[in-house]
Amino acid sequence: ARIMSEEPFGPIAPTTTFSTFDDMIERANSLPYGLASFVFTRNLTLAQKTEAALEAGMVGVNHMMVSTPETPFGGVHESGYGSESGIEGLDAYLRTKFVTEM
Repeated sequence: ARIMSEEPFGPIAPTTTFSTFDDMIERANSLPYGLASFVFTRNLTLAQKTEAALEAGMVGVNHMMVSTPETPFGGVHESGYGSESGIEGLDAYLRTKFVTEM
């Protein structure tokens, strides 16, 4: 389906079946996009393994709300580089300088 190969915007979450964990990760990471991914499972170990393997700027585990004003918002690959919102969004505009006086 076309939606499985493009980056949809809106409240759309296409789902599909997979045979193995590696197959699922390969399919999820095969696109040049990486804004958000979602994991729905009752298995905490599987959730942690999946979120670590996904190439996405934001990952929601058992919920769809991955973006709030105080949290980083951003993707990887063609979905953007870096994060907006949160302290991470300010890093690009700040320069750390250490000054000491006696």
